[in-house]
Amino acid sequence: METSNLKQPDVVLIGAGIMSATLGMFLKELNPDITIEIFERLDAVSEESSDAWNNAGTGHSAFCELNYTPEREDGSIDISKAEKIAESFEISRQFWSYLVEKKAIPAPHAFIRNIPHMSFVWGGDNVFYLRKRFEALKNHALFAGMMYSEKWPQLEEWMPLVMEGRDPGSEVAATRMETGTDVNFGALTRILLNHLEKQGGVTIHLNHEVRDLDKEKNGKWNVTVKNLKDHEKRHLLAGFVFIGAGGGALPLLEKSDIKEAEGFGGFPVSGQWLKCNNEKVIARHAAKVYGKASVGSPPMSVPHLDTRVIDGKKALLFGPYAGFSTKFLKHGSFWDLASSLELDNLLPMLSAGIHNLPLTKYLIKQASQSDEERFEALKEYFPEAHMEDWELVIAGQRVQVIKKDEEEGGVLEFGTEIVNAEDGSLAALLGASPGASTSVAIMLDVLTKCFKKEIQSPEWQAKLKQMIPSYGQSLAKDDTLCYSIRKHTSDALHLKYFEPELKS
Repeated sequence: METSNLKQPDVVLIGAGIMSATLGMFLKELNPDITIEIFERLDAVSEESSDAWNNAGTGHSAFCELNYTPEREDGSIDISKAEKIAESFEISRQFWSYLVEKKAIPAPHAFIRNIPHMSFVWGGDNVFYLRKRFEALKNHALFAGMMYSEKWPQLEEWMPLVMEGRDPGSEVAATRMETGTDVNFGALTRILLNHLEKQGGVTIHLNHEVRDLDKEKNGKWNVTVKNLKDHEKRHLLAGFVFIGAGGGALPLLEKSDIKEAEGFGGFPVSGQWLKCNNEKVIARHAAKVYGKASVGSPPMSVPHLDTRVIDGKKALLFGPYAGFSTKFLKHGSFWDLASSLELDNLLPMLSAGIHNLPLTKYLIKQASQSDEERFEALKEYFPEAHMEDWELVIAGQRVQVIKKDEEEGGVLEFGTEIVNAEDGSLAALLGASPGASTSVAIMLDVLTKCFKKEIQSPEWQAKLKQMIPSYGQSLAKDDTLCYSIRKHTSDALHLKYFEPELKS
């Protein structure tokens, strides 16, 4: 194919969600002359996993998600994953603060605001666990300000809906972080992409689907794109391609034929919420109350009674309810799972399926639940709930990563994973939670792996320190730095700040 006349942007970003928006902002800040083409198959940006109704929107900071603090065999609490996620969210806050201060984000309340984060449990063993978790976290700078209570009057004040109608003789406990946040990643994505499009050299193409990726001899990627309105195909040559298409990333990664993608598969999981439609009920709850996942359920199914603010209006959701679907995207095809099977990932997919039969059964059971069964799960967190106040809504689609494993054949992962070509010319993001909340840290990882020479330059290093003041340092290991950074981002984003007691 004659390639000399093809449009040749420096970068192609596939998918107009929070990941592409974040990476695009980074690249444009680091190199203002860079040219970027963004392709989105839908007719609007952030309509899949980044959309507010499609994700949890917690601002995952490990304040309340109990699956991030598992109990070890000796009974102690492992807080390592909570530390990593909490620090990653602080990195996101720093980048957003930088963008607010340079007026790229006009008003932080358009996408982030304070909503207390709470963990709530009942039963003696669970109360004992939560107490141990609190003791493990309370003196950590990243979790400064965490409160704990087993006292009924305090819990009634914190979460009246959760406590009303509950057996007063039952053992209950909760932790609370007043500095927790609610994040509308759909709104943030639109803000970032709107700013990006105003910069020279950036173009966003809606209703355009990337169909193929071929590596040319000169090292560039020949990107085949189809206009879904007029059905015309065109080709571009790009020096770097990022596949940030959510569940749609795996099929495109497979088309790239890079050796690093061999053996990867995906396991799709659908989600549903119960959405409250009673304004009086919505007004009486003001927290994100997370519980413990039931035995045998996947980590992403941790139930929560969740106050959200979406487009300026307060909402109340409960869930998520997991389900099984063969789609990789909410607006995808039922053939997505079957078409993703290839010789190199067939064994890992089958092995992971065999090793996770209980999960498959759980998802099928969840998908076949009646309205009454879903409502009973809600009443565990809101005993006085009335069915007529709630409606079922469909959430986003997740595709969990399946990887080759020498011992197991294939393993199912519940986090996110970057897969990149050895030469750094292509990268794809696979997986789901905590996803959007850690998007900045994840995209920093992409920069580190794919722009190795540039990121070592004095210019990029200085700019990264300007955008992420803690860059190259550990907030988890430096209390003074952590407090200073959090104070700065709290001021910039108009959020609450917990003033720690100074150690003598």
